[in-house]
Amino acid sequence: MESEAPAAANHPTGREWRVDDFAYSLPAAAIAQEPLVDRAASRLLVVRPGRHEVSHSAVGELGRWLRRGDLLVANNSRVLPARLEATREGTGGRVELLLLRSDGGNRWLALAKPARRLRPGSRLIVSPTDAAGPSPLAIEVESVVGDGQLGVRLEGEPEVDLSRYGRVPLPPYITAPLSDGERYQTVFARNEGSAAAPTAGLHFTLALIDELRAGGIGWAEITLHVGLDTFRPVAVDRVADHAIHREWIDVPDETARAVATTQRAGGRIFAVGTTTARTLEFFADRYNAERPVGSAGMADIFIRPGYRWRLVDGLLTNFHLPRSTLLMMVSALAGVETIRAAYAAAIAEGYRFYSFGDAMLILPTEG
Repeated sequence: MESEAPAAANHPTGREWRVDDFAYSLPAAAIAQEPLVDRAASRLLVVRPGRHEVSHSAVGELGRWLRRGDLLVANNSRVLPARLEATREGTGGRVELLLLRSDGGNRWLALAKPARRLRPGSRLIVSPTDAAGPSPLAIEVESVVGDGQLGVRLEGEPEVDLSRYGRVPLPPYITAPLSDGERYQTVFARNEGSAAAPTAGLHFTLALIDELRAGGIGWAEITLHVGLDTFRPVAVDRVADHAIHREWIDVPDETARAVATTQRAGGRIFAVGTTTARTLEFFADRYNAERPVGSAGMADIFIRPGYRWRLVDGLLTNFHLPRSTLLMMVSALAGVETIRAAYAAAIAEGYRFYSFGDAMLILPTEG
């Protein structure tokens, strides 16, 4: 079932937070530039809401912190190989394109750099990533949207195989090249459509998932296609003034049933990543525990301190950028002071930060 209705009002109350309340200083050396060889070897900082002490563990020991009957819910979105290196037909000028959103065919909204000389009718040529691959791909600019964004049409087959021409886009804070694009995909990624990886899921191996299941911990999946806005800085001073972006989500019927079954049995719902947490909390307005069915649509929920959580009890997440909406979200679950103390401890202990970095587990209040 599809729904485009916004989430019901759940407006945070209490203190008026400012974006600078979520600032912190991070040494550049703490930003992980490449993934670990073993996904599950990442360190795990375990946090309890309302308390400033933390525990140090590893993602491979996740089962130690969960209980039989708990449910892990993860985002199975796959990152598009959407970064294209193009040249302008006629001039040979270089243009980098990032495909953002498709109409379901070969028409896309794209971000171009540089974009200032591109006009409707301009043509770009993209060579295949493999010299022995297919013929070059031609792209026509159909419209100029603004802010570097263009409406473009990929010429040729009804659905172009982007894996033959593009690479996965990495976040701007990762400057080292990635030798294996699959390391920026989760092992359970299957629904292509994201501009960035749901990074908390990068820590899982199939063996770890099997081990958790064998221990009586459930596994379910949702889809949220991560958009480019996830990298946009918050440009206002007051948190409440920020206009949150929208992202496509899909909660399958089987996941809705798994949530209901877990809750009825007294288990806890752990979101794997902020994208999953956002999806489940948006879905909460449509969720009926007596008759659980899935839902899909555009999620526009902004979770910040003061928010009343409905479905998510605990969260596995990476460490987030200062002043970001993702840092605000984890602060809404664990408490602002608790997260400040946890981040200070992580920096002091040499944890690796951001997409290829280590992880944090926020336990439920009673945990």
